[in-house]
Amino acid sequence: MPILGLEDHIVDLDAYRRTVRRFKELGVLLPTFAELAEPTRIPKAVLDRLEAVGADDPDPLNLFRAHWYNGADRTSLAEVPGHLVVPEELSGVEARIVLLLGDRFPMIRSHKVLATYGCLAPRIVTGQFDPSLHKAVWPSTGNYCRGGVAVSRLMGCRGVAVLPAGMSRERFQWLERWVADPGDVVRTPGRESNVKEIYDRCAELSLEPGNVIFNQFSEFGNHLVHYLSTGSAAQAVFEAMRRREPSLRLRAFVSASGSAGTLGAGDHLKETYGSLIVAAEALECPTLLRNGFGEHNIQGIGDKHVPLIHNVHNTDIVTAVSDRATDQLAVLFGSETGRQYLSRRRKVPPEVLEGLDHLGLSSICNLLAAVKTAKHLRLGPDDVVVSVATDGAEMYESERARVLERDFGGELDELAAAEAFGRHVLGASCDDLLETTREDRARIFNLGYYTWVEQQGVTVEDFEARREQSWWRALRSRIARWDEMIIELNERTGVSAG
Repeated sequence: MPILGLEDHIVDLDAYRRTVRRFKELGVLLPTFAELAEPTRIPKAVLDRLEAVGADDPDPLNLFRAHWYNGADRTSLAEVPGHLVVPEELSGVEARIVLLLGDRFPMIRSHKVLATYGCLAPRIVTGQFDPSLHKAVWPSTGNYCRGGVAVSRLMGCRGVAVLPAGMSRERFQWLERWVADPGDVVRTPGRESNVKEIYDRCAELSLEPGNVIFNQFSEFGNHLVHYLSTGSAAQAVFEAMRRREPSLRLRAFVSASGSAGTLGAGDHLKETYGSLIVAAEALECPTLLRNGFGEHNIQGIGDKHVPLIHNVHNTDIVTAVSDRATDQLAVLFGSETGRQYLSRRRKVPPEVLEGLDHLGLSSICNLLAAVKTAKHLRLGPDDVVVSVATDGAEMYESERARVLERDFGGELDELAAAEAFGRHVLGASCDDLLETTREDRARIFNLGYYTWVEQQGVTVEDFEARREQSWWRALRSRIARWDEMIIELNERTGVSAG
């Protein structure tokens, strides 16, 4: 099985024909990438049928909700993607920080469901994955494997989640409800940054016939779906803001490194606006910043390697955020005492306080990285920094309870809330931030060799090709071709939009 996921022709005709039969039996209709980027393209008949489907139902129609335009109820269609504009009272900076809301996505309440569709759909339409025979194995530190299990189930196949045993209890509770068999949840040693252990287990699983590994760190469908969908969603939000305030300028797109899929949106925005691309990571594991290693608890961002799909030579800034900051702010943002402090002393508007429910640990990491970027670039009130709120706070209730006991003695009072806010937000400095030179980018790029060529079997030629921006631009032709193949598959299944 090729590991890049870039095939744009039918590889196995027999598998393709079996897929057609299975989708016809199950009534599976696939959305195109263009429809997920612009849901107004979705046939009205599909939107009408979706009205009777809950956002968390295991119904194939929910594939058509794998986009950024879901309304606050997660079922209706919004004119502009859901987002939170973080004011100076909360961020401590004049620049507008805007977070796209990932918890409006169906089933898993995270935008990772978009990434998993971007990886699985191309394999389906090229006959590389047979839903009637294969199991989809999703290596992840949390949300990606949940998205993979959900999308697999909607496509009538079996999904296997591979993730560290130390991830939040809520992740495992969700998986237990969605997998076909308890054995389809595979726990590996460690916590968030133990990605190598996940790879090792997947290498073992790949030896079993029928297992297909969907490695988000090397599947370029992950990059491409975010380039198109997340990039255009961020553009739509910014343009809606600029219609009200024409003086606004989009200055940067910020995202935690993780699989680097979401960073693909930065490529889209840089081409459109000339904005900078900022990659964030955990200070306790500063791989991009210092070739470093370590353990951390910013769940959802991985580390200790450079993803193959990270367009390193297009990355302008690398910065690091401590998991002490994300842990403690998650407690502050999620507690009544913390919100009272933010309301009374910081004058944070009520609607913004309510919006804090949308911020999980990696979302808070993105917010702090955006704050550091705004301070470093000395951005003003007409400048906009866009990022994503990967998932919401509901995934981390058990983590907040643990941190409350560890860091606050089991109770957060207003003084402790003020200290935490002052230390981690107002006190956020430009330390641990690097504007990358050509040499910096070469160093980071070269670091990926040890993972991808020496350990994962990528050819030196494929690895080296990624240095050139022309190579990344050429990738995008796959999107239109995959959409053609999706349309053709739907026609062959005969599953009607109505």
